[in-house]
This record gives sequence, C-alpha cells and structure tokens, in this order.
Amino acid sequence: MLYIEKEDVRNLILKGNIGLEKENLRVDNEGYLSQTAHPFPDDENIVRDFCENQVEVNTRVFKTTEEAIDDLKKYTIKIQKSLSELEQPEYLWPFSNPPYIKNEDNIPIAIFNGIETGKTKYREYLASRYGRYKMTLSGIHFNYSFDEELLKQNFKYSDETDYQTYKDEIYLSLAENLVSYGWLITALTAASPLMDGTYVEKKQYDSDIFHGMASVRCSELGYWNYFPPILDYTTVSKYAESIEKYVSGGWIKYPSELYYPIRLKPKGENNLDNLKKHGINHIELRMIDLNPFEKCGLDLRDAGFIKLYLIWMASIKRKKIGEREQVQAVQNFKNAAHYDLKTVSIILDNGTSVPVADAGIFIIERMKKFYQDFDENVKSILNYQEEKLADPDKRYAWRVRKEFSGGFVKKGLVHAKNQQKEILNN
Repeated sequence: MLYIEKEDVRNLILKGNIGLEKENLRVDNEGYLSQTAHPFPDDENIVRDFCENQVEVNTRVFKTTEEAIDDLKKYTIKIQKSLSELEQPEYLWPFSNPPYIKNEDNIPIAIFNGIETGKTKYREYLASRYGRYKMTLSGIHFNYSFDEELLKQNFKYSDETDYQTYKDEIYLSLAENLVSYGWLITALTAASPLMDGTYVEKKQYDSDIFHGMASVRCSELGYWNYFPPILDYTTVSKYAESIEKYVSGGWIKYPSELYYPIRLKPKGENNLDNLKKHGINHIELRMIDLNPFEKCGLDLRDAGFIKLYLIWMASIKRKKIGEREQVQAVQNFKNAAHYDLKTVSIILDNGTSVPVADAGIFIIERMKKFYQDFDENVKSILNYQEEKLADPDKRYAWRVRKEFSGGFVKKGLVHAKNQQKEILNN
C-alpha cells in the first residue's frame, strides 16, 4: 500500500501516468452502421476494435488527466474531420449502445492481413461465441500507472527487498481492493439506458427499449463471461496462472477473452508470459461508458475522479477476498449498472445489503477526509461525483433517458451531427 502518512510519499501521490482507449461506432447519414472500410489505416493511434466500423482511439501516455483528455480530443477532431470529408459523410456515434442494426452482416468483422490474420480469427471466434450484436457495445478504458518517483519513495518504507516484487504487490493490492469497490466507477459513469429495438429484434426500428439499466454493457446484459472468474492476487505468477486455468480448462479460448472490468498489464506486448516475466506495469479499468454530453466521450472530472479513486484504493488496507466475495463482487458490479441506485443494493462482505447510492456516498465522504488538505479542484471533483448519487437527475443515464427517449436513434443522430459540426466550427 502507499504510506500516505509519510509526508514525502503524500507529496507525490498525485503523480502518475494515464492512457485512454475509446471506442466509437461510425454511422451513416441515416443512423445505420457504416459499411465503408476503416478510414485510418496508417495511424497507429486510431485503430479498429471488433468490427470494421468500430473506431478505437489509443492516446499516448501522459502525466495528467488534462493532457490525456486533450490528446483524446485531438484524435476525435481528426476522426470527425476525416469522416466529414468522405464522399458520403459519416459521424461518430456518441453512445455506448449502438444505433440501427439491420442484421449481423451489418456488423462486419475487422479484417487484418499478413502476420495479423490471427486478430480476425479471434474476432470470428468471439462472434460465434457471444454474437456480433454484443460486440457493438462501446466504451472507454482507463490505463493508469503510479509514477516511478512515488513508488521508489514509497519503497523505502516497505519490508520488501526486491523493487519489482514490491511494485507488483502495490498493483495486486490495488486490483484486489477494486474487485470489492470498483463498482462505484460503473455507477458514476453509466450513460447507456436506451437501445433501439433492432438490437433485440430485426426490423424493430425506432422502438426504444429501456431494460432498467443505466449501463447495458456493464450490466448482466453486457460484457461478461458465462462464469464468475475467481482470480488469485497473491503474486503475479499466481494471478496469471489463475487466468490460464480458464484457458486450459476450456472456459475461454484466450486470456483476453476474460471479460472483467479490472486488468493488470505488463509493459509492451500484453500477454501472460510477459506479465510473469517482467511484472506489472499498469492497471486497466474497462467499465466506463461513453459520455454523449462530451465531444470526446469522457468528462475531465470523471477522469480526475478515477485517478483519485485509484490513489485512495492503493492507500487503504488491502482487502483479502475469497471465492465467495469474488462471486458477490461480480454481482455488485452488475447491480451498480442499474438505473435506480436507491432501489438496488451492494452486498457487503458481512452480508449486509446497502443501496448503491448510499454506499457510494459513504465512500466519497471517506475520500473527502483523505484528500482534505488538497486543493479546491480535488474537492470540486469529489463534490461533483457525490451530487450524482444524491440527485439522480444529475447522472448521465438519467439525462440520456430524458433527452433521447421517443426516438433514441433519430435524436441521437441529430446529436452526433451537431457534435461534428461544433467540433469542425471550433
């Protein structure tokens, strides 16, 4: 854990490294999925995720949330400008839930050639196992690593003698705590309550569907395996082996198929051998919805909160969790994706049930005490998040339902076109 009672450590705790990944679908002038080829073949920061029409931005790594958001904006502007200049202009769909879907053929699997052919085969496997429709659900991944100066200063107060082992322990502890408490990020960033009828039944255009979820992709309807994964956070090797057992046991075909909101990743190529050999470089959070009210898809205050949350999670006592707690944790994540957080609960380790909104406010109040000697910006970020839990109308999901009901795709398309226009005009 971070020894924040040591002044030389506390003075450094806001130092870290941030990288963002954002997925958007490309749509045509009528609100259907684009059927054109990926228009950015030569930009390594603008790639494809599952399908040919799903653009993914990978920012560079930055020291501050402001710089990371600015980079995300830069690439979003580049994409919007290029899409506007196509012979038949296209738009970035600003929601996590897809627009009109004609059929599965409307979701063309991304085609990779040469040494990357395996990427296409992997996507074909996912399509056959989970269906193409689910693969259109889009979101944002938040990658974070603690600054080396902070970790080395903190290392001086550790009982560990090997630096990489100590560093791994920091991230393992953080990940284990997030298994228990990471649901709060889902609750605060959920922004996808509406779906078009074509997602569940062919030709049911403009029949809005509301499943009672604030985030479909993070709910029981979204990205989850057919089993609750039980992972071992004791050491890096045991963590990797606990994922490998699901591959060798036939539960999943590839380690990357483990759909879990928290991942520990190595530097460089992301595979378990590299993780075991070189240790943990950063943590990845995968439970963030696209925010349609932000042109780049992510509010700076949400990015700032996630950073503050990771720091706080790394500074509190490690929460050792067993199999029962991990199974319950998966359900807590799904519960936090519901629309009304005052009627659905989080189950605590002692078995008691607490409404998600109340549990979230309790956590933020603890964070306010932790950060009480920090500047007004930190306090403003925490207040902003607490207001979402106290007043549901301030949550993104509630705003989306209020503003885009009665024609989700039609109203969403107008919004997408206006966002592109505003970006180009500015």
